[in-house]
Amino acid sequence: MRLLLSLLLFVAPAAAQQLAVAELKAGMHLIRAEVAADYATRAQGLMHRKSLGQNAGMLFVFDGASVHCMWMKNTYVPLSVAFLDEQGTIINIADMQPQSEQSHCAARPALYALEMNRGWFAQRGIKPGTRIGGVVEASKGSRSPRGQ
Repeated sequence: MRLLLSLLLFVAPAAAQQLAVAELKAGMHLIRAEVAADYATRAQGLMHRKSLGQNAGMLFVFDGASVHCMWMKNTYVPLSVAFLDEQGTIINIADMQPQSEQSHCAARPALYALEMNRGWFAQRGIKPGTRIGGVVEASKGSRSPRGQ
């Protein structure tokens, strides 16, 4: 019994960190994005990851539109972040250096941010004004109550 309890205590936190995955589209490009929709998962983000799949990323769903900022503390993978408005349209894109505490902020209020491997957007000609399909749908049902 003690062994079973110990095993459950070890496995439960790992299982709790499994995030929903959304399929997004940027033009003809498919994106497989983990959805970080509460304070804890947004704070953790992609920290401590050693790699990220070619078309994989993380969609941050914020509690409200604001000038949100991102940093790369404890993040080992170089990333680009696209800040998105309420419709999923890119406001601006910033390239970020691993393990940096430099802030990268939305140019105007954003409801979402999408992190991908650094250069992913530029390599595909995806720029501000491009709408990322599936963002609004992915956020429905994944938003936490305010303050979480």
